This record gives sequence, structure tokens and C-alpha cells, in this order.
Amino acid sequence: MKSRFSIVKKFPIFAVISLILIAPGLIGLITLPFGLNLFNMDVDFVGGTSMTFDIHQEVTSDLSGNVIPDLVEEATGLAPSSVQKTGDNGEQVLIKCTKLDNDQQKAVVAAMQEEFSITDDDTQNISDVNATIGKEMQSKAILAAVVAVLLMLIYITFRFELTSGLAAITCLAHDLLVVLSAYLVFRIPFNTTFIAVALTILGYSINSSIIVFDRVRENRKFARRELFEDTVEKSLWQTAGRTINTSITTLLAVGMIFILGVTSLRQFTLPIIIGIIAGAYSSLFLAGTLWAKYRGLFRKNKREKAQLKAQRAKQESKASAAKAAAPQPKEEPKAETSTETAQPAKQPQVVTPKKVSSGSKKKRKKRKHG
Repeated sequence: MKSRFSIVKKFPIFAVISLILIAPGLIGLITLPFGLNLFNMDVDFVGGTSMTFDIHQEVTSDLSGNVIPDLVEEATGLAPSSVQKTGDNGEQVLIKCTKLDNDQQKAVVAAMQEEFSITDDDTQNISDVNATIGKEMQSKAILAAVVAVLLMLIYITFRFELTSGLAAITCLAHDLLVVLSAYLVFRIPFNTTFIAVALTILGYSINSSIIVFDRVRENRKFARRELFEDTVEKSLWQTAGRTINTSITTLLAVGMIFILGVTSLRQFTLPIIIGIIAGAYSSLFLAGTLWAKYRGLFRKNKREKAQLKAQRAKQESKASAAKAAAPQPKEEPKAETSTETAQPAKQPQVVTPKKVSSGSKKKRKKRKHG
């Protein structure tokens, strides 16, 4: 199948782009064990104070995004980590902030009562979230992600092969690191909603990768003599339209929630939007090529090597046959050169006259006259 460029051959370019995208999230993860927290951790993970108020009016995006955060910051000197709309009728607000002492909590209650004309009965809950609960939630979140990834690896290995499973897991790690980079760069509160975001991205991304793998397997049945990289290239272009269209339709729905939703919903949908884009990118530009790379690295495919050698030999034979069939230029006749050395021309012999004695001259005269 003809294409403008080769996705498989230009894999180094896409790998560099991926390294740039995952760098912030990867750095943030590496620095966590050393006590350097680069993420905007919410009280769910690091502990803090949670307060719930009934303001007897709908909590709009302006209230949760601007008015209430400014009110809490003026009362305590600390910006809240999140302000969320809760309750069945949407008139309750949940404020989460770092650990506040009694004076700071009373200041927040007084500011809320003055701003919204509420009473003490409208202060529904004020509680401190212990950091130990946050650590327990972290461990459960990590355990849930690890179990999900292992189950996916087993399923893909059973359906395809181990190398395709490794490629899929690599793409999943890539997508999660991109989402973590978004949390770090955009300062999105890192709370329990991350667990839902991570599991959603895992399920969505693996679905796009399996579509590519399934097309590779189908094409492989009818192209046994074709190189695996060529089959992957053809399959990627065949599934590109489906991957892009599916991602766009999903982004339209999630994007409307992000645009029309409140602050808490935006904090949930923004990482999902970034994860969907990252999943489409990894499925199209990374998954199939990584399968081919892992296949060549961990699996000695003698048949494919023999096919490659036969193809090269066939190309060389065609080139030599074409060269032999091409008309040869006529050679000009060359002057024949004798191997024998040229003999010099014979010179006429010079006859030197002989001297005749006087006695012989007299005898000749006698014979002539006598």
C-alpha cells in the first residue's frame, strides 16, 4: 500500500516526541521517593481539612472557580486545593484545603456565613483527613493499576503473542505518563479522581492498540511471505482512519462536558481528553512498530530472515539480468599490432671493384687481338 511516509521507518522521530511528552510525569514520579513532591496533591493523598456548606443556591462555575477560592484564601492565607459542587440539588459546596487549625476553620465558616447569609446549621461537615488514609488510597490505586495491566498482558498474550503484549503495556505506560505530565504542568489537583482517570485511559488505549494488532494478524494470514514490518506498515494505514474517527467522536462528548461542566468536572475531563489524544497517538505511531521491534529482539524468526535474504538475492538477480539485457555499445576496431619486431629494410650491397694487375691486362689484350 502506497503512503506518503513510512510510520515504521520513522519510529525514532515519534520516539523522541514521546520522550518529550512523558518527561515531566516521569521526573515527577522519580522524585516522589526522595521527598520532592512536584504534583498538586489533594487532601485525599497528603491529608488536610475538608469542609461542606449548604449555600442554598446553585453552585455555579464562577462560584466554585473564583468567588469561594478567593474567599478561603482571604480568610486563611491558603488557596484551597479544590472546590467542588456536591449534593442532589447542586447547592452544597465541598472545600478541600491543606491542614487548617481551629482559628482558620472558624475564619472560613465566618466568611462563608457573611458571603452567603447562612447559619451554623448550614455548615454540614468539617473534618480532618489523615495522611495515613491518603497513603492507603495510594497503595490501593497502584495495586488496582498493576492488576489491570497484568490482566491485560495475559489476555493479549493469549490472543496474539507475548511481544504484542509487551508493546501494548509499553503504550499504556506511555499514555499514563503523558497524563501525569498534564497533572504536573497544568497543576490539576491530584486526588481520588486520578484513579478513575487512569483506569479509563487504560481501557480506552488498549482498545485502540488491539484494533491495530487484530488487523496485523488478519493481514498476516494472507501475506506469509511478506516481511512483518511491511505487514505492520500496511495495517497501520488501514486502521488509521478508524482510530482517528473514534478518538474525535469521543473527544466531542468529553469536550462538551469540559466546556459546560463545573470546576470539579473540568478537573476530571481535562486529563481524560489528554489521555484520549495520547492513546490515539500511541496506537497509531507506537504500538505496531513496537510489536515489530520486540518481535525482532526477543524472537528469532529464521523464516523471515530467510525471506529477507531471498528477496535481496532476487533483487540482485533482476538487476544483473537487466544489466545483461541492456544493449552494449559498439567497439571501434583497433589497429592490429604484430607481436614480431619489425625487421629493418635490406640495403643494397655495395660491390667494391677488384684491382687488376698489369700482367693480366696484357693477356686480355692478346686474346682480344689474337
